[in-house]
Amino acid sequence: MVACPICEKPVKESDINRHIDSECRDYIDQPAALPSSTQSKLATSKPTAAFFTPAPKRNVGFRDDGANIASSPSVNGSTNTQTAATQQPSSPANGVKRSAEQLQEEGGGGATSEDERPKQPVAKKAKNSHAPLAERMRPRTLDEVAGQDLVGADGVLRNLILTDRVPSMILWGGPGTGKTTIARLIAQTAGTRFVEINSTSSGVAECKKLFAEARNELGLTGRKTIIFCDEIHRFSKSQQDVFLGPVEAGQVTLIGATTENPSFKVVNALLSRCRTFTLAKLNDEDVFGILRRALLREQPNHHLLVEDDYALLRYLAAFADGDARTGLNLLELALDLCAKSSTTTSEDIKKSLTQTLVYDRAGDQHYDTISAFHKSVRGSNPDAALYYLARMLQSGEDPLYVARRMVVIASEDVGLADNSMLPLATATYSAAEKIGMPECRINLAHCTVALCLAPKSTRAYRGLNAAYAALREPGIAGLPVPYHLRNAPTKLMTEIGYGKDYKYNPDYLNGRVVQEYLPEKLEGRKFLGLKDLGDKVDPEIAELDEELRLAEQCDPAAEDVLLNPDGD
Repeated sequence: MVACPICEKPVKESDINRHIDSECRDYIDQPAALPSSTQSKLATSKPTAAFFTPAPKRNVGFRDDGANIASSPSVNGSTNTQTAATQQPSSPANGVKRSAEQLQEEGGGGATSEDERPKQPVAKKAKNSHAPLAERMRPRTLDEVAGQDLVGADGVLRNLILTDRVPSMILWGGPGTGKTTIARLIAQTAGTRFVEINSTSSGVAECKKLFAEARNELGLTGRKTIIFCDEIHRFSKSQQDVFLGPVEAGQVTLIGATTENPSFKVVNALLSRCRTFTLAKLNDEDVFGILRRALLREQPNHHLLVEDDYALLRYLAAFADGDARTGLNLLELALDLCAKSSTTTSEDIKKSLTQTLVYDRAGDQHYDTISAFHKSVRGSNPDAALYYLARMLQSGEDPLYVARRMVVIASEDVGLADNSMLPLATATYSAAEKIGMPECRINLAHCTVALCLAPKSTRAYRGLNAAYAALREPGIAGLPVPYHLRNAPTKLMTEIGYGKDYKYNPDYLNGRVVQEYLPEKLEGRKFLGLKDLGDKVDPEIAELDEELRLAEQCDPAAEDVLLNPDGD
Protein backbone atom coordinates (compact mmCIF):
# COMPACT_ATOMS: atom_id res chain seq x y z
CA MET A 1 0.00 0.00 0.00
CA VAL A 2 1.33 3.42 -0.92
CA ALA A 3 0.11 6.99 -0.59
CA CYS A 4 -0.90 8.77 -3.75
CA PRO A 5 1.62 11.56 -4.45
CA ILE A 6 -1.23 13.85 -5.53
CA CYS A 7 -4.16 13.31 -3.16
CA GLU A 8 -2.21 11.41 -0.38
CA LYS A 9 -4.92 8.73 -0.20
CA PRO A 10 -3.96 5.08 0.29
CA VAL A 11 -3.78 3.09 -2.96
CA LYS A 12 -2.46 -0.33 -3.82
CA GLU A 13 0.94 -0.14 -5.43
CA SER A 14 -0.27 -2.03 -8.51
CA ASP A 15 -3.16 0.43 -8.97
CA ILE A 16 -1.29 3.71 -8.54
CA ASN A 17 -1.08 4.53 -12.25
CA ARG A 18 -4.74 3.79 -12.89
CA HIS A 19 -5.67 5.78 -9.81
CA ILE A 20 -3.80 8.85 -11.13
CA ASP A 21 -5.29 8.38 -14.60
CA SER A 22 -8.78 8.48 -13.05
CA GLU A 23 -7.96 11.90 -11.56
CA CYS A 24 -7.67 10.36 -8.06
CA ARG A 25 -11.28 9.17 -7.97
CA ASP A 26 -10.97 5.37 -8.25
CA TYR A 27 -8.89 2.54 -6.76
CA ILE A 28 -8.81 4.07 -3.24
CA ASP A 29 -8.52 1.69 -0.27
CA GLN A 30 -10.32 2.59 2.96
CA PRO A 31 -7.87 3.41 5.79
CA ALA A 32 -9.92 1.31 8.24
CA ALA A 33 -8.99 -1.85 6.42
CA LEU A 34 -5.27 -1.19 6.78
CA PRO A 35 -3.07 -2.45 9.64
CA SER A 36 -2.30 0.07 12.32
CA SER A 37 1.42 0.09 11.47
CA THR A 38 0.66 0.92 7.82
CA GLN A 39 -1.77 3.64 8.86
CA SER A 40 0.87 5.25 11.06
CA LYS A 41 3.38 5.18 8.23
CA LEU A 42 0.87 6.75 5.82
CA ALA A 43 0.11 9.42 8.38
CA THR A 44 3.74 10.42 8.81
CA SER A 45 4.79 10.06 5.16
CA LYS A 46 4.97 13.06 2.88
CA PRO A 47 3.82 13.29 -0.74
CA THR A 48 6.51 12.45 -3.21
CA ALA A 49 5.71 15.36 -5.47
CA ALA A 50 9.34 15.66 -6.47
CA PHE A 51 9.00 12.35 -8.30
CA PHE A 52 6.45 13.90 -10.68
CA THR A 53 8.17 17.27 -11.00
CA PRO A 54 9.82 17.89 -14.41
CA ALA A 55 13.53 17.19 -14.29
CA PRO A 56 14.82 20.75 -14.97
CA LYS A 57 12.89 22.05 -11.93
CA ARG A 58 13.80 19.27 -9.47
CA ASN A 59 16.69 19.50 -7.00
CA VAL A 60 18.79 16.35 -7.10
CA GLY A 61 20.37 15.06 -3.88
CA PHE A 62 23.64 13.11 -3.62
CA ARG A 63 24.42 10.93 -0.63
CA ASP A 64 28.04 10.74 0.61
CA ASP A 65 29.06 8.77 3.74
CA GLY A 66 25.80 9.27 5.56
CA ALA A 67 25.62 12.99 4.84
CA ASN A 68 23.10 14.24 2.31
CA ILE A 69 24.28 17.18 0.21
CA ALA A 70 21.83 18.84 -2.21
CA SER A 71 23.51 21.15 -4.65
CA SER A 72 21.59 22.13 -7.75
CA PRO A 73 20.89 25.44 -9.49
CA SER A 74 17.44 26.84 -8.98
CA VAL A 75 15.30 28.31 -11.73
CA ASN A 76 16.81 31.77 -11.40
CA GLY A 77 20.37 30.50 -11.44
CA SER A 78 21.11 30.57 -7.64
CA THR A 79 22.27 27.50 -5.69
CA ASN A 80 20.21 26.12 -2.78
CA THR A 81 21.59 23.77 -0.12
CA GLN A 82 19.17 21.59 1.77
CA THR A 83 19.12 18.25 3.60
CA ALA A 84 18.02 15.11 1.92
CA ALA A 85 15.21 14.70 4.45
CA THR A 86 13.13 17.04 2.36
CA GLN A 87 13.79 15.02 -0.80
CA GLN A 88 11.93 11.78 -1.51
CA PRO A 89 13.98 9.17 -3.33
CA SER A 90 13.31 8.96 -7.06
CA SER A 91 13.97 5.21 -6.96
CA PRO A 92 14.12 2.54 -4.18
CA ALA A 93 17.49 1.95 -2.51
CA ASN A 94 18.64 -1.63 -3.11
CA GLY A 95 15.21 -2.44 -4.44
CA VAL A 96 13.56 -1.74 -1.00
CA LYS A 97 11.35 1.28 -0.40
CA ARG A 98 12.12 3.28 2.74
CA SER A 99 9.66 4.97 5.01
CA ALA A 100 9.78 8.57 6.17
CA GLU A 101 11.19 7.48 9.59
CA GLN A 102 14.12 5.74 7.92
CA LEU A 103 14.87 8.80 5.87
CA GLN A 104 14.79 10.93 9.02
CA GLU A 105 17.25 8.58 10.74
CA GLU A 106 19.63 8.51 7.76
CA GLY A 107 19.64 12.21 7.11
CA GLY A 108 19.18 13.38 10.66
CA GLY A 109 17.39 16.44 9.45
CA GLY A 110 13.97 17.82 10.12
CA ALA A 111 11.61 19.90 8.10
CA THR A 112 13.09 22.46 5.75
CA SER A 113 12.87 26.05 6.89
CA GLU A 114 11.18 28.76 4.86
CA ASP A 115 14.52 30.29 3.82
CA GLU A 116 15.84 26.94 2.62
CA ARG A 117 12.84 26.12 0.46
CA PRO A 118 13.37 26.53 -3.29
CA LYS A 119 11.97 29.68 -4.82
CA GLN A 120 8.76 29.61 -6.83
CA PRO A 121 9.34 28.77 -10.51
CA VAL A 122 8.98 31.47 -13.12
CA ALA A 123 5.53 31.65 -14.71
CA LYS A 124 5.18 29.48 -17.78
CA LYS A 125 4.79 30.98 -21.21
CA ALA A 126 1.59 30.54 -23.14
CA LYS A 127 1.20 27.21 -24.88
CA ASN A 128 1.41 28.74 -28.35
CA SER A 129 4.14 31.29 -27.58
CA HIS A 130 6.46 29.45 -29.97
CA ALA A 131 3.92 29.61 -32.80
CA PRO A 132 4.16 32.23 -35.55
CA LEU A 133 2.32 35.49 -35.03
CA ALA A 134 -0.23 34.54 -37.68
CA GLU A 135 -1.19 31.45 -35.68
CA ARG A 136 -1.34 33.30 -32.35
CA MET A 137 -3.61 35.96 -33.83
CA ARG A 138 -6.27 33.60 -35.16
CA PRO A 139 -9.74 34.94 -34.29
CA ARG A 140 -11.35 33.22 -31.31
CA THR A 141 -14.93 34.24 -32.17
CA LEU A 142 -16.89 34.89 -35.32
CA ASP A 143 -17.00 38.59 -34.42
CA GLU A 144 -13.21 38.81 -34.75
CA VAL A 145 -13.21 37.53 -38.34
CA ALA A 146 -12.42 40.51 -40.58
CA GLY A 147 -13.63 41.26 -44.08
CA GLN A 148 -16.06 38.35 -44.54
CA ASP A 149 -19.74 39.24 -44.70
CA LEU A 150 -20.62 35.53 -44.67
CA VAL A 151 -19.96 35.41 -40.91
CA GLY A 152 -20.93 39.02 -40.23
CA ALA A 153 -23.92 40.12 -38.17
CA ASP A 154 -26.38 39.24 -40.93
CA GLY A 155 -24.23 36.69 -42.73
CA VAL A 156 -25.77 33.57 -44.21
CA LEU A 157 -23.12 31.29 -42.77
CA ARG A 158 -23.43 32.82 -39.29
CA ASN A 159 -27.19 32.18 -39.24
CA LEU A 160 -26.64 28.55 -40.23
CA ILE A 161 -24.09 28.15 -37.43
CA LEU A 162 -26.23 29.77 -34.74
CA THR A 163 -29.27 27.69 -35.68
CA ASP A 164 -27.20 24.48 -35.65
CA ARG A 165 -27.92 23.78 -39.31
CA VAL A 166 -24.34 23.64 -40.56
CA PRO A 167 -24.32 21.89 -43.97
CA SER A 168 -21.44 20.26 -45.76
CA MET A 169 -19.69 23.07 -47.57
CA ILE A 170 -16.76 24.14 -49.71
CA LEU A 171 -14.98 27.34 -48.65
CA TRP A 172 -13.39 28.91 -51.70
CA GLY A 173 -11.03 31.84 -51.28
CA GLY A 174 -7.49 33.06 -51.69
CA PRO A 175 -4.69 32.46 -49.19
CA GLY A 176 -5.06 34.27 -45.88
CA THR A 177 -8.79 35.01 -46.22
CA GLY A 178 -9.81 32.92 -43.18
CA LYS A 179 -10.92 29.53 -44.51
CA THR A 180 -9.26 27.45 -41.79
CA THR A 181 -10.21 29.93 -39.08
CA ILE A 182 -13.89 29.90 -40.05
CA ALA A 183 -13.94 26.10 -40.16
CA ARG A 184 -12.51 25.84 -36.63
CA LEU A 185 -14.91 28.47 -35.31
CA ILE A 186 -17.83 26.59 -36.84
CA ALA A 187 -16.88 23.46 -34.90
CA GLN A 188 -16.27 25.47 -31.74
CA THR A 189 -19.58 27.34 -31.94
CA ALA A 190 -21.64 24.33 -32.92
CA GLY A 191 -20.08 22.19 -30.15
CA THR A 192 -19.40 19.23 -32.41
CA ARG A 193 -16.52 16.81 -32.72
CA PHE A 194 -13.90 18.32 -35.01
CA VAL A 195 -11.33 16.43 -37.06
CA GLU A 196 -8.83 18.25 -39.28
CA ILE A 197 -7.05 16.53 -42.16
CA ASN A 198 -4.91 17.70 -45.04
CA SER A 199 -5.19 16.23 -48.50
CA THR A 200 -1.41 16.24 -48.90
CA SER A 201 -0.88 13.80 -46.01
CA SER A 202 -4.16 11.86 -45.74
CA GLY A 203 -5.28 8.91 -47.82
CA VAL A 204 -8.41 6.87 -48.44
CA ALA A 205 -7.69 4.43 -45.61
CA GLU A 206 -7.44 7.21 -43.03
CA CYS A 207 -10.65 8.82 -44.31
CA LYS A 208 -12.56 5.54 -44.03
CA LYS A 209 -11.29 5.13 -40.47
CA LEU A 210 -12.55 8.64 -39.63
CA PHE A 211 -15.94 7.82 -41.14
CA ALA A 212 -16.23 4.71 -38.95
CA GLU A 213 -15.31 6.70 -35.83
CA ALA A 214 -17.85 9.38 -36.74
CA ARG A 215 -20.56 6.76 -37.26
CA ASN A 216 -19.83 5.20 -33.85
CA GLU A 217 -19.73 8.63 -32.17
CA LEU A 218 -23.09 9.54 -33.66
CA GLY A 219 -24.64 6.23 -32.64
CA LEU A 220 -23.31 6.22 -29.06
CA THR A 221 -23.47 9.88 -28.05
CA GLY A 222 -25.53 11.54 -30.77
CA ARG A 223 -22.71 14.02 -31.35
CA LYS A 224 -22.00 15.00 -34.93
CA THR A 225 -18.52 15.06 -36.47
CA ILE A 226 -17.14 17.81 -38.68
CA ILE A 227 -14.25 16.81 -40.94
CA PHE A 228 -12.27 19.78 -42.18
CA CYS A 229 -10.24 18.95 -45.28
CA ASP A 230 -7.71 21.63 -46.16
CA GLU A 231 -6.58 21.90 -49.80
CA ILE A 232 -9.35 19.51 -50.86
CA HIS A 233 -8.60 20.23 -54.52
CA ARG A 234 -5.39 18.20 -54.15
CA PHE A 235 -7.42 15.04 -53.60
CA SER A 236 -7.81 12.98 -56.76
CA LYS A 237 -11.31 12.32 -58.10
CA SER A 238 -11.32 8.77 -56.74
CA GLN A 239 -10.29 10.06 -53.31
CA GLN A 240 -13.02 12.69 -53.35
CA ASP A 241 -15.57 9.99 -54.21
CA VAL A 242 -14.89 8.39 -50.79
CA PHE A 243 -16.74 11.30 -49.15
CA LEU A 244 -19.93 10.85 -51.20
CA GLY A 245 -21.61 8.16 -49.09
CA PRO A 246 -20.88 9.52 -45.57
CA VAL A 247 -21.76 13.09 -46.58
CA GLU A 248 -25.02 12.09 -48.24
CA ALA A 249 -26.01 9.88 -45.29
CA GLY A 250 -25.26 12.67 -42.82
CA GLN A 251 -22.66 10.62 -40.94
CA VAL A 252 -20.17 13.48 -41.26
CA THR A 253 -20.28 17.16 -42.11
CA LEU A 254 -17.56 17.96 -44.61
CA ILE A 255 -15.94 21.38 -44.74
CA GLY A 256 -13.48 21.59 -47.60
CA ALA A 257 -11.15 24.54 -48.14
CA THR A 258 -9.65 25.34 -51.52
CA THR A 259 -7.88 28.18 -53.27
CA GLU A 260 -8.84 26.78 -56.69
CA ASN A 261 -12.15 27.08 -58.49
CA PRO A 262 -14.24 24.18 -57.13
CA SER A 263 -16.12 23.96 -60.42
CA PHE A 264 -12.95 22.51 -61.96
CA LYS A 265 -11.20 20.95 -58.96
CA VAL A 266 -14.03 19.26 -57.02
CA VAL A 267 -16.01 16.41 -58.57
CA ASN A 268 -19.57 17.35 -59.49
CA ALA A 269 -21.11 14.58 -57.38
CA LEU A 270 -19.44 15.92 -54.22
CA LEU A 271 -20.05 19.53 -55.21
CA SER A 272 -23.80 18.85 -55.52
CA ARG A 273 -23.84 17.55 -51.93
CA CYS A 274 -22.12 20.65 -50.55
CA ARG A 275 -22.84 24.35 -50.50
CA THR A 276 -20.13 26.55 -51.91
CA PHE A 277 -19.25 29.76 -50.06
CA THR A 278 -16.87 32.24 -51.67
CA LEU A 279 -14.64 34.20 -49.31
CA ALA A 280 -13.84 37.73 -50.46
CA LYS A 281 -10.30 38.98 -50.79
CA LEU A 282 -9.43 41.23 -47.86
CA ASN A 283 -8.95 44.91 -48.66
CA ASP A 284 -6.11 47.00 -47.25
CA GLU A 285 -8.24 48.37 -44.40
CA ASP A 286 -9.19 44.87 -43.27
CA VAL A 287 -5.54 43.78 -43.22
CA PHE A 288 -4.52 47.01 -41.48
CA GLY A 289 -7.08 46.37 -38.73
CA ILE A 290 -5.69 42.86 -38.21
CA LEU A 291 -2.10 44.15 -38.05
CA ARG A 292 -3.03 46.95 -35.67
CA ARG A 293 -4.73 44.50 -33.32
CA ALA A 294 -1.64 42.27 -33.43
CA LEU A 295 0.66 45.21 -32.74
CA LEU A 296 -1.40 46.29 -29.72
CA ARG A 297 -1.05 42.80 -28.32
CA GLU A 298 2.67 42.39 -29.05
CA GLN A 299 4.31 45.85 -28.74
CA PRO A 300 1.68 48.61 -28.46
CA ASN A 301 4.24 51.43 -28.16
CA HIS A 302 6.65 50.48 -30.92
CA HIS A 303 7.97 53.82 -32.22
CA LEU A 304 8.52 52.82 -35.87
CA LEU A 305 5.14 51.18 -36.33
CA VAL A 306 2.96 53.75 -34.57
CA GLU A 307 4.52 56.97 -35.84
CA ASP A 308 2.88 59.04 -38.62
CA ASP A 309 -0.51 57.47 -37.96
CA TYR A 310 0.77 53.89 -38.47
CA ALA A 311 2.30 54.76 -41.85
CA LEU A 312 4.63 51.74 -41.89
CA LEU A 313 1.84 49.45 -40.72
CA ARG A 314 -0.36 50.66 -43.58
CA TYR A 315 2.53 50.00 -45.96
CA LEU A 316 2.76 46.41 -44.72
CA ALA A 317 -1.00 46.01 -45.12
CA ALA A 318 -0.85 47.18 -48.74
CA PHE A 319 2.20 44.98 -49.35
CA ALA A 320 0.29 41.90 -48.12
CA ASP A 321 -2.15 42.25 -51.05
CA GLY A 322 -5.21 40.95 -49.21
CA ASP A 323 -3.45 38.04 -47.47
CA ALA A 324 -3.79 38.40 -43.69
CA ARG A 325 -1.26 35.65 -43.02
CA THR A 326 1.33 37.36 -45.21
CA GLY A 327 0.66 40.67 -43.45
CA LEU A 328 1.18 39.15 -40.01
CA ASN A 329 4.38 37.45 -41.15
CA LEU A 330 5.64 40.79 -42.44
CA LEU A 331 4.78 42.43 -39.12
CA GLU A 332 6.62 39.70 -37.24
CA LEU A 333 9.64 40.24 -39.50
CA ALA A 334 9.55 43.98 -38.82
CA LEU A 335 9.42 43.40 -35.05
CA ASP A 336 12.34 40.98 -35.21
CA LEU A 337 14.44 43.43 -37.23
CA CYS A 338 13.77 46.18 -34.73
CA ALA A 339 14.61 43.89 -31.81
CA LYS A 340 18.00 42.99 -33.31
CA SER A 341 19.09 46.56 -33.88
CA SER A 342 17.95 49.77 -32.26
CA THR A 343 19.05 51.75 -35.33
CA THR A 344 16.63 50.01 -37.73
CA THR A 345 14.62 52.50 -39.79
CA SER A 346 11.45 52.23 -41.82
CA GLU A 347 13.47 52.15 -45.02
CA ASP A 348 15.51 49.23 -43.72
CA ILE A 349 12.33 47.27 -43.08
CA LYS A 350 10.93 48.08 -46.53
CA LYS A 351 14.15 46.88 -48.17
CA SER A 352 13.88 43.58 -46.31
CA LEU A 353 10.46 42.79 -47.75
CA THR A 354 10.15 40.51 -50.75
CA GLN A 355 7.17 40.90 -53.03
CA THR A 356 5.50 37.64 -54.00
CA LEU A 357 3.33 37.83 -57.08
CA VAL A 358 0.05 35.97 -56.71
CA TYR A 359 0.02 33.82 -59.84
CA ASP A 360 -0.54 30.13 -60.37
CA ARG A 361 0.44 28.82 -63.78
CA ALA A 362 -1.96 25.91 -63.42
CA GLY A 363 -4.86 27.60 -61.62
CA ASP A 364 -7.41 30.35 -61.94
CA GLN A 365 -4.80 33.12 -62.00
CA HIS A 366 -3.36 31.61 -65.16
CA TYR A 367 -6.66 31.82 -67.03
CA ASP A 368 -7.91 35.03 -65.43
CA THR A 369 -4.77 36.97 -66.31
CA ILE A 370 -4.54 35.85 -69.93
CA SER A 371 -8.26 36.65 -70.30
CA ALA A 372 -7.67 40.15 -68.95
CA PHE A 373 -4.73 40.56 -71.33
CA HIS A 374 -6.79 39.47 -74.36
CA LYS A 375 -9.70 41.75 -73.48
CA SER A 376 -7.39 44.71 -72.89
CA VAL A 377 -5.95 44.28 -76.40
CA ARG A 378 -9.45 43.92 -77.79
CA GLY A 379 -10.42 47.13 -76.03
CA SER A 380 -7.38 48.97 -77.52
CA ASN A 381 -5.94 49.72 -74.07
CA PRO A 382 -2.16 49.28 -74.35
CA ASP A 383 -1.51 50.33 -70.73
CA ALA A 384 -3.63 47.53 -69.27
CA ALA A 385 -2.33 45.02 -71.82
CA LEU A 386 1.30 45.81 -70.95
CA TYR A 387 0.51 45.52 -67.23
CA TYR A 388 -0.95 42.02 -67.61
CA LEU A 389 1.87 41.02 -69.97
CA ALA A 390 4.49 42.09 -67.42
CA ARG A 391 2.57 40.36 -64.63
CA MET A 392 2.54 37.05 -66.49
CA LEU A 393 6.17 37.18 -67.56
CA GLN A 394 7.41 38.28 -64.12
CA SER A 395 5.55 35.34 -62.56
CA GLY A 396 7.25 32.82 -64.83
CA GLU A 397 4.57 32.30 -67.46
CA ASP A 398 5.71 30.58 -70.65
CA PRO A 399 6.30 33.38 -73.22
CA LEU A 400 5.22 31.04 -76.04
CA TYR A 401 1.82 30.73 -74.36
CA VAL A 402 1.38 34.51 -74.57
CA ALA A 403 2.69 34.59 -78.14
CA ARG A 404 0.20 31.92 -79.25
CA ARG A 405 -2.62 33.97 -77.82
CA MET A 406 -1.46 37.02 -79.77
CA VAL A 407 -1.53 35.00 -83.02
CA VAL A 408 -5.17 34.26 -82.24
CA ILE A 409 -5.90 37.92 -81.44
CA ALA A 410 -4.42 38.98 -84.78
CA SER A 411 -7.17 37.11 -86.63
CA GLU A 412 -9.99 37.13 -84.08
CA ASP A 413 -10.01 40.81 -83.11
CA VAL A 414 -7.90 42.72 -85.68
CA GLY A 415 -8.76 40.47 -88.58
CA LEU A 416 -9.61 42.12 -91.91
CA ALA A 417 -9.00 45.63 -90.57
CA ASP A 418 -5.22 45.11 -90.71
CA ASN A 419 -3.98 41.93 -92.36
CA SER A 420 -0.37 42.74 -91.46
CA MET A 421 -0.96 41.88 -87.79
CA LEU A 422 -1.14 38.14 -88.41
CA PRO A 423 2.37 37.98 -89.96
CA LEU A 424 3.65 40.20 -87.12
CA ALA A 425 2.13 37.94 -84.46
CA THR A 426 3.53 34.84 -86.18
CA ALA A 427 6.98 36.47 -86.37
CA THR A 428 6.70 37.35 -82.66
CA TYR A 429 6.02 33.70 -81.82
CA SER A 430 9.06 32.66 -83.84
CA ALA A 431 11.21 35.29 -82.13
CA ALA A 432 10.10 34.17 -78.65
CA GLU A 433 10.82 30.56 -79.59
CA LYS A 434 14.33 31.33 -80.86
CA ILE A 435 15.42 34.00 -78.36
CA GLY A 436 13.64 33.10 -75.12
CA MET A 437 13.41 35.11 -71.93
CA PRO A 438 14.32 37.70 -70.87
CA GLU A 439 15.02 39.32 -74.27
CA CYS A 440 11.87 38.08 -75.99
CA ARG A 441 9.79 40.18 -73.61
CA ILE A 442 10.62 43.13 -75.90
CA ASN A 443 9.22 41.32 -78.96
CA LEU A 444 6.08 40.47 -77.02
CA ALA A 445 5.65 44.08 -75.92
CA HIS A 446 6.11 45.26 -79.53
CA CYS A 447 3.39 42.98 -80.82
CA THR A 448 1.10 43.74 -77.87
CA VAL A 449 1.16 47.49 -78.48
CA ALA A 450 0.76 47.04 -82.27
CA LEU A 451 -2.31 44.84 -81.73
CA CYS A 452 -3.79 47.37 -79.29
CA LEU A 453 -3.33 50.32 -81.68
CA ALA A 454 -4.50 48.45 -84.80
CA PRO A 455 -8.09 48.90 -86.05
CA LYS A 456 -10.38 46.05 -85.10
CA SER A 457 -12.60 43.89 -87.30
CA THR A 458 -14.43 40.74 -86.28
CA ARG A 459 -16.17 40.12 -89.63
CA ALA A 460 -14.30 36.89 -90.33
CA TYR A 461 -14.63 35.65 -86.75
CA ARG A 462 -18.36 36.39 -86.53
CA GLY A 463 -18.93 34.89 -89.99
CA LEU A 464 -17.29 31.62 -88.88
CA ASN A 465 -19.43 31.56 -85.73
CA ALA A 466 -22.55 32.08 -87.86
CA ALA A 467 -21.60 29.09 -89.98
CA TYR A 468 -21.07 26.97 -86.88
CA ALA A 469 -24.47 28.07 -85.61
CA ALA A 470 -26.09 26.95 -88.89
CA LEU A 471 -24.58 23.49 -88.53
CA ARG A 472 -26.44 23.07 -85.24
CA GLU A 473 -29.76 23.45 -87.05
CA PRO A 474 -31.56 20.19 -87.89
CA GLY A 475 -30.86 18.82 -91.36
CA ILE A 476 -28.12 21.32 -92.24
CA ALA A 477 -24.91 19.47 -91.36
CA GLY A 478 -25.56 16.65 -93.85
CA LEU A 479 -26.71 18.62 -96.90
CA PRO A 480 -25.25 17.21 -100.17
CA VAL A 481 -22.65 19.26 -102.01
CA PRO A 482 -23.99 20.56 -105.37
CA TYR A 483 -22.94 18.30 -108.28
CA HIS A 484 -21.24 21.06 -110.26
CA LEU A 485 -18.89 21.76 -107.32
CA ARG A 486 -17.80 18.15 -106.93
CA ASN A 487 -14.49 16.92 -108.28
CA ALA A 488 -14.56 14.25 -111.00
CA PRO A 489 -11.21 12.35 -111.02
CA THR A 490 -12.72 9.20 -112.61
CA LYS A 491 -14.78 8.48 -115.73
CA LEU A 492 -17.64 7.10 -113.66
CA MET A 493 -17.91 10.32 -111.67
CA THR A 494 -17.93 12.34 -114.88
CA GLU A 495 -20.74 10.20 -116.28
CA ILE A 496 -22.75 10.66 -113.07
CA GLY A 497 -22.47 14.43 -113.49
CA TYR A 498 -19.76 15.44 -111.06
CA GLY A 499 -18.34 18.84 -112.06
CA LYS A 500 -20.85 19.32 -114.88
CA ASP A 501 -21.64 22.95 -115.82
CA TYR A 502 -19.02 24.29 -113.41
CA LYS A 503 -17.81 27.75 -114.46
CA TYR A 504 -14.06 28.26 -113.91
CA ASN A 505 -13.91 31.86 -112.67
CA PRO A 506 -10.44 32.79 -114.03
CA ASP A 507 -11.78 32.23 -117.55
CA TYR A 508 -14.31 35.02 -117.18
CA LEU A 509 -13.98 38.81 -117.18
CA ASN A 510 -13.07 39.95 -113.67
CA GLY A 511 -13.89 36.41 -112.57
CA ARG A 512 -17.56 37.25 -112.39
CA VAL A 513 -20.06 34.45 -113.06
CA VAL A 514 -23.55 33.51 -111.98
CA GLN A 515 -23.10 30.34 -110.03
CA GLU A 516 -24.50 28.88 -106.79
CA TYR A 517 -22.04 27.59 -104.24
CA LEU A 518 -24.24 26.68 -101.27
CA PRO A 519 -26.41 23.59 -101.05
CA GLU A 520 -29.91 24.10 -102.38
CA LYS A 521 -31.49 24.36 -98.95
CA LEU A 522 -29.10 27.19 -97.99
CA GLU A 523 -29.30 29.21 -101.18
CA GLY A 524 -29.19 32.93 -100.41
CA ARG A 525 -28.06 32.38 -96.78
CA LYS A 526 -25.50 34.99 -95.57
CA PHE A 527 -22.92 34.30 -92.86
CA LEU A 528 -20.39 37.10 -93.35
CA GLY A 529 -21.68 40.46 -92.20
CA LEU A 530 -20.98 43.83 -93.82
CA LYS A 531 -19.72 45.60 -90.69
CA ASP A 532 -16.32 45.17 -89.11
CA LEU A 533 -17.78 45.58 -85.61
CA GLY A 534 -21.18 45.34 -83.95
CA ASP A 535 -23.87 48.01 -83.79
CA LYS A 536 -24.57 48.15 -80.04
CA VAL A 537 -24.16 51.53 -78.31
CA ASP A 538 -22.63 51.78 -74.83
CA PRO A 539 -24.86 54.11 -72.74
CA GLU A 540 -21.80 55.64 -71.08
CA ILE A 541 -20.32 56.49 -74.49
CA ALA A 542 -23.62 58.07 -75.48
CA GLU A 543 -23.52 60.24 -72.36
CA LEU A 544 -19.93 61.25 -73.08
CA ASP A 545 -20.81 62.15 -76.68
CA GLU A 546 -23.67 64.30 -75.44
CA GLU A 547 -21.35 66.08 -73.00
CA LEU A 548 -18.89 66.73 -75.82
CA ARG A 549 -21.63 68.10 -78.05
CA LEU A 550 -22.84 70.48 -75.35
CA ALA A 551 -19.30 71.53 -74.50
CA GLU A 552 -18.46 72.28 -78.12
CA GLN A 553 -21.44 74.59 -78.34
CA CYS A 554 -20.03 76.67 -75.50
CA ASP A 555 -16.29 76.30 -76.18
CA PRO A 556 -14.75 74.43 -79.14
CA ALA A 557 -11.59 73.75 -77.09
CA ALA A 558 -13.53 71.94 -74.36
CA GLU A 559 -13.32 68.63 -76.24
CA ASP A 560 -9.59 68.35 -75.51
CA VAL A 561 -10.23 68.94 -71.81
CA LEU A 562 -12.90 66.23 -71.57
CA LEU A 563 -10.97 63.62 -73.51
CA ASN A 564 -7.60 64.40 -71.89
CA PRO A 565 -8.21 65.81 -68.39
CA ASP A 566 -4.57 65.31 -67.31
CA GLY A 567 -3.32 67.55 -70.11
CA ASP A 568 -0.53 65.19 -71.21
